[in-house]
Amino acid sequence: MDQREQHLNQLKLAEQQFRLACTVNLAVTNGVQTLDVPVEWTFGKHRVAYEDFGLRPDQADHAASQLEATATFVMASVIRDVLVALFDNPKARVNPDVVAAYQISRMIRNAFAHSMLYPRWSFDEDCRDKTFSIDRVISLNTAGLHGKFLDWRHYGGPLAVFHFGRFVRETLLGDKIDPNRVKPSYPTLGCYQQGRLVARRIRELPPDAGEVVTLRPGDSIDLGDGHYLRALPTATEEESNDPPR
Repeated sequence: MDQREQHLNQLKLAEQQFRLACTVNLAVTNGVQTLDVPVEWTFGKHRVAYEDFGLRPDQADHAASQLEATATFVMASVIRDVLVALFDNPKARVNPDVVAAYQISRMIRNAFAHSMLYPRWSFDEDCRDKTFSIDRVISLNTAGLHGKFLDWRHYGGPLAVFHFGRFVRETLLGDKIDPNRVKPSYPTLGCYQQGRLVARRIRELPPDAGEVVTLRPGDSIDLGDGHYLRALPTATEEESNDPPR
């Protein structure tokens, strides 16, 4: 296995870990992530019971979001390592996408390296008050961010990180995604996510819930910032005329 293949495999593994972290975060949000641990776990000379090792749901909620942040650090670190290994002096390349990819990945990695739980931006003088961008993929404007805590809005969020990794694989390294690859199964819990808002179709409101608005097929709610929640008809709804909730 040559050096390029080794780094490609690392990038693929980092992407899979990132996707898993986002999947776990969604499952915790939906309350369907199992928090089961062994009743008793022994490993070498150590032993622990579920009372000490297990998580309560309220603990899992915060831990899941931190898991996604940790996976972001891994993605950025691997992207940076790939670019350093396969491109001579990536910060000075003629291709602006290579330069942007290197600088963005390096700066995100450095922010987490200083503090994993509370990452903070730290820019070199030559990177301050500048914008590093890959068209329709990811963008980071460093103006006014030096010394501030990292926020996913600064670089576009988790999907920007996902597409960032794919861009490096497909465009910069030429490793195209196989259209005939084995696809994952359709989700068992149908939900849609916009930003951090998760919308899930249910047939009955929980007893302690209050109905805020009713949407009939074709109706939509303006959520702000260009986001809309729209009720799409299904065969069952078209037959029953029951509005989705």
